[in-house]
Amino acid sequence: MVPRSLRNRETLLLSGSEISQILGPEDYFDLVENAFRLYAEDKSLGTGLLHVDTENGEFHIKAGGLVTEKTYLGLKLNGGFFQNQKRFGLPNIQGIIVLCDGEDGSPLAIMESVQITINRTGATTAVAAKYLAKPDSKTVTICGCGTQGRVQLKSLIEVLPIERVFVVDADREKAGAFAIEMAEELQVEAVTVDSIDECLETSDVLVTCTPSTSPLIEPENIPDGLFIAAVGADSPEKQELDVRILAQAKVVVDLIDQCKNVGELHHGIKAGVISEEEVHAELGQVIIGTRTGRTSDEEVIVFDATGSALQDTAGAIAVYERAVSSKQGNNFNFFS
Repeated sequence: MVPRSLRNRETLLLSGSEISQILGPEDYFDLVENAFRLYAEDKSLGTGLLHVDTENGEFHIKAGGLVTEKTYLGLKLNGGFFQNQKRFGLPNIQGIIVLCDGEDGSPLAIMESVQITINRTGATTAVAAKYLAKPDSKTVTICGCGTQGRVQLKSLIEVLPIERVFVVDADREKAGAFAIEMAEELQVEAVTVDSIDECLETSDVLVTCTPSTSPLIEPENIPDGLFIAAVGADSPEKQELDVRILAQAKVVVDLIDQCKNVGELHHGIKAGVISEEEVHAELGQVIIGTRTGRTSDEEVIVFDATGSALQDTAGAIAVYERAVSSKQGNNFNFFS
């Protein structure tokens, strides 16, 4: 047998295409829910977030660890350059995840990050909706018709009886193509509208997944019982909700320490309409039952999702363990 000290010097390298073969979108639901559960049960390492702006984009660096049968630490570096596609024909978001052994610090794997990021974000909204949306929610409005909008809708349909979708995007042509594609693929009615205001009154769920830096909706237009998943705000400048919405709604966050610095909560605290103490719960607390989820069909609930390294680490752990067991990927020794 190879000595543990030598064996752990090998680092597994995995591409995005390999990750998509190892882990399907449906696999992320349980992974994400369990990551929040472990965090709420104090079975995680500390989390960290660093945001660095450049002239044409931004970098997000997120770190966090989970304690299961083994302890792992994951670090994700994503670059967000939202003119890449138009300027260079490159993806707008690119990055890697480094997965380390939490016992000895060995870099176990380096893998492409976007596959995991996309799917864990959609899965997180679905998990939140399971606890926070009305169980009979049939109508959803998707604001933002990029890759994440598609994943959000596909994920929600796994947990809610969605029949009708309103589609909103600043690019009308893009919204139209999204509606046609999703109606055919998911067998739902998909309607393109010019603004959220046109359809919000009849919606049960609203998902905002845009890079907006100014509010997309105001509180006057929000119906009773709406579940809002605010997914886009993951840096201090981004904002999708009017802060007054937070003052009126039950607010649940993914991680409060992160949301108060970069999420919708950040803007609410800055405006003085909500305090950290007035946040109802973190999602993990709802999952393990120490805080309530939805308690009536009338309450408006906001889920402030900034994206956690714990979700990335959970995905990376599953990819790594399955890749090792099936002997996929390529090994590289950085220390030889």
